[in-house]
Amino acid sequence: MNVINEAGILAISTRLHRLSEQLRKDGALIYKAFGIDFELKWFPVIFTIYKKEIASVVEIANEIGYTHPSTITLLKELEKLELIQWEKDKQDERKRLFILTSKGKELIEKMKPVWELMSQILGDITDNNNNLLAAINEAEEKIESQSFYQRALQVKNLK
Repeated sequence: MNVINEAGILAISTRLHRLSEQLRKDGALIYKAFGIDFELKWFPVIFTIYKKEIASVVEIANEIGYTHPSTITLLKELEKLELIQWEKDKQDERKRLFILTSKGKELIEKMKPVWELMSQILGDITDNNNNLLAAINEAEEKIESQSFYQRALQVKNLK
């Protein structure tokens, strides 16, 4: 066991980051092995548009939990690759609604079997009992209601 692992809960952010980086690296290699030219940073945006079929910048940013500027950067990259396009909202001309292009839909169809494989393997890694996802969901819900920082200040002020 290394020092970070020995730190226990104190190092949770470091350990989650380490796990995330490993999964991202391997995910990129998996896409490459299947001949799919796809960067993992695009996944939350393209998957959201795929699932919603049509979505505004604000909707996408809210769904993925990214800032508006970060979301726009990813949308521009996907638009440049001709995987998505936008149209004006009929109710609000200022609002852009994003949809998959035919090229984007083709990419999704190529990725679906890879997603199934990834889901299966990730299920094996987490013993198919979803404890990891349940723990992440619980932590995210608690942090959404009161942040880590807010909780720390509250405890500090009680002392």
